[in-house]
This record gives sequence, structure tokens and C-alpha cells, in this order.
Amino acid sequence: MARMDWHSNLAKRASRWTGRASCFGLAVLVVVVWLVTGPLFGFSDTWQLVINTGTTIITFLMVFLIQNTQNRDTEAIQIKLDELIRTTHRAQNALLDLEELDQEELDRMRMRYEELARRAREHGEARSHAAKHPRR
Repeated sequence: MARMDWHSNLAKRASRWTGRASCFGLAVLVVVVWLVTGPLFGFSDTWQLVINTGTTIITFLMVFLIQNTQNRDTEAIQIKLDELIRTTHRAQNALLDLEELDQEELDRMRMRYEELARRAREHGEARSHAAKHPRR
């Protein structure tokens, strides 16, 4: 297995840590400490700037962390789905690279599968009706 670069490694560790209850607890603690110190600093502009700056920086960095995690997870899921499609005898290998199609082509594929699903439902309803009302 290939070694992860420093960014991927850092992003993976950070996403695991930020997803834990302890990280959320730490964030709540920071807000509580900030609120409690409000009267000590007279609810000054500087006091407000501290939390605004801190949360803005954290939010900015979290956007990239979340995007990295989502990209990695999506790619892993896509590889797993590709393997399932590849190993299923009745599957269409043409579906292996759907994520590379443009939106118009994806819409055509979706409409095709919606039509297949509609037909399957109708076929299932007809079969169910025949089972409930057998001919005598």
C-alpha cells in the first residue's frame, strides 16, 4: 500500500479527532471560557474579536478538511462499487466510470434506470395481482 503524503495523513488524523465527542467538548469549553471572560473584559470589541477570529480561522480550515475527507471517502466508495459491478456477472461494466460522464449523460442514464424501476414495479404489481386473483 502506498504511503500517504503529509497532507493526507494530517487530514485523516484531524478528521478523526474533530469527529470525537472530546473535540466537541473542547469547543464548548472554549465558548464557555470566552463567555465567562466577557465581564472581565467589559464585553469589549477585542473580546468579541478573539472568538470571531478564532472561529473564522477554524471554519476556514475545516472546509478544506471536510472536502479532503469527503473526496477520500467518495473515492473509496467508488472503488468498492466498481469492484462490485466488475464481479457481478449480470452487471454492466459500462457503469464503472459513470462519475466521468457529463451531467446530460448522467441524466439520460438516470432516466433509463428510472424506466427500468417503473417496469419492475409494474411487473411486480401484475405478478402480485395475479397471485391474489388466480384464474379459475
